[in-house]
Amino acid sequence: MALTASAEYEFGAGAEAARPCIQFHPASRPTDISPAQVDPGFRFVDLFAGIGGLRIPFDEIGGRCVFTAEWDRFSRQTYAANFVSDENHIHAGDVRPFAAEPGRVPAHDVLLAGFPCQPFSIAGVSKKNALGRPHGFQCTTQGTLFHDLAAIIHYRRPAAFLLENVKNLERHDGGRTFHTIMDVLEKELGYEVHTRIIHSGPWVPQKRERIFIVGFREKSRFDFSALAMPSGPAPVLGDILESDVPAKYTLTPLLWDYLQAYRRKHEAAGHGFGFSLCGPRDVARTLSARYHKDGSEILIRQEGNRPRRLTPRECARIMGFDPPRGSDFVIPVSDTQAWRQFGNAVVVPVVRAVAKLMQPHLPMAALASGPVQGELPFRRHHG
Repeated sequence: MALTASAEYEFGAGAEAARPCIQFHPASRPTDISPAQVDPGFRFVDLFAGIGGLRIPFDEIGGRCVFTAEWDRFSRQTYAANFVSDENHIHAGDVRPFAAEPGRVPAHDVLLAGFPCQPFSIAGVSKKNALGRPHGFQCTTQGTLFHDLAAIIHYRRPAAFLLENVKNLERHDGGRTFHTIMDVLEKELGYEVHTRIIHSGPWVPQKRERIFIVGFREKSRFDFSALAMPSGPAPVLGDILESDVPAKYTLTPLLWDYLQAYRRKHEAAGHGFGFSLCGPRDVARTLSARYHKDGSEILIRQEGNRPRRLTPRECARIMGFDPPRGSDFVIPVSDTQAWRQFGNAVVVPVVRAVAKLMQPHLPMAALASGPVQGELPFRRHHG
């Protein structure tokens, strides 16, 4: 009798560590566990896909996306505008029904997942603490989605996976959250796991650190220290800024006055809160999903005028969806939705470097189509 998993977790009080409590139940074992044997290229799934930042590099190295899950309808709109899928590709909204019946998820060689950031971020934890709400794995909305990842990985047994999350994941809840994740991936699921926090600065003009978790079903020689870094000068904002920006992106007098007053108030109190004013030679702070509110973390100086927000196109560039002067990535949504989407996204060139590092360690039969040549920052693909 084969096994499938439904993942649950128990939490101790105070300093007591979270204990993984995955329960295995009888189920029929998938017969298509090794799709690489029949496919010309490796197949992958894109979970918590956002607007496809994890997908782009794996398309480039010869993969074929067979399943996409993203709950936000506006993100799905952007995703659909940039990726052309064949009739066999499955687009899902909520991944949870598929995790409850993991046989509905197509067989795949590689699993990609940028599982939700907020329950593990400093800002998210602070907000939930202030509101008296649970966070992390105790969060009843997003925190349990890691359980769904575990169930799908257990059932489908992909050859490799790549997970991405905020840097603070390692420190969340005194390190217990990260310990639980690693315990599940390594001990419960039996994968060889590698982790690294990567700063986006060498690739894009933005200070953004994220943790990448790479796992292999079989023993490998994968080494994160061999990650290829860009050569030459680090990029600056001037590389990605547009020259002709509509006036609507300039802050209103009321909002600019408010941000200045807010900054003075917190400076007087000895706090570091406030806006960040940048010029073309600077490197931006982290673009976040709240950027649509006031743009305060990245404001661009304008000679003789109030500062402005980044445009959605500039956000596409600062996240690497477009090259520094490119505009190929389709943005079919409102500015507000675009700012949210790019703020929640991964930095594509960073993922590209990780994908290329993983490539030699993926099943060779699955890479028969070979890597895509060149550094293509974005391509439309048939999934």
